Amino acid sequence: MAIKIAILMAMTTYSVAEAKNNLPKLLDLALKGEEVVITRRGEPIVDLTAHRPKTGRLDAGLVRGTMIKPRSDAPFSAADLIRQMRDDGY
Repeated sequence: MAIKIAILMAMTTYSVAEAKNNLPKLLDLALKGEEVVITRRGEPIVDLTAHRPKTGRLDAGLVRGTMIKPRSDAPFSAADLIRQMRDDGY
């Protein structure tokens, strides 16, 4: 029998009016990782989350875990593709 483990994240719901009056508090909650949902007439319209800037770097763990087999008819190598992605900021 498989055991399922669920991690429950706290979710806070605010109406537009409440959000307007509590914006600094909501920003602090989002920065701490809490999910903040803003509703209009009881319907969710916005999820407030902390900004995570792009680093422009590839995750080395993802690259290491990828199996790339060279093709003889490929216009460029996998290494060239990775370099191009890095240089373009992906």
